[in-house]
Amino acid sequence: MGNNEENLLEIIVNSGEAKSLAFEAIQLAKKGQHEEAQEKLKEAAKVQMDAHKAQTLLLTQEAGGEQTPFSMLLVHAQDHLMNSITFVDLAKEVVELYRRL
Repeated sequence: MGNNEENLLEIIVNSGEAKSLAFEAIQLAKKGQHEEAQEKLKEAAKVQMDAHKAQTLLLTQEAGGEQTPFSMLLVHAQDHLMNSITFVDLAKEVVELYRRL
């Protein structure tokens, strides 16, 4: 497996983990466990940052002239990352709403 594929898989795995942690945060907030929910959101942000770092590495390589080959794995990785970013952002809002209730 090449370096690009490893970075793409890192994006996929970390993005999926961030989304799962954000969903756990919502479930905890729903139960009134607000501190635990905030901890899950912090974990989600950290894991999501790892995914973003892998993406940034690929972008930096391409900006330096090293082309990233187009593949379904690339599309899948980008899809996971964008969904993760959206979901984590929305989860933060939902957790805050549950806290205010």
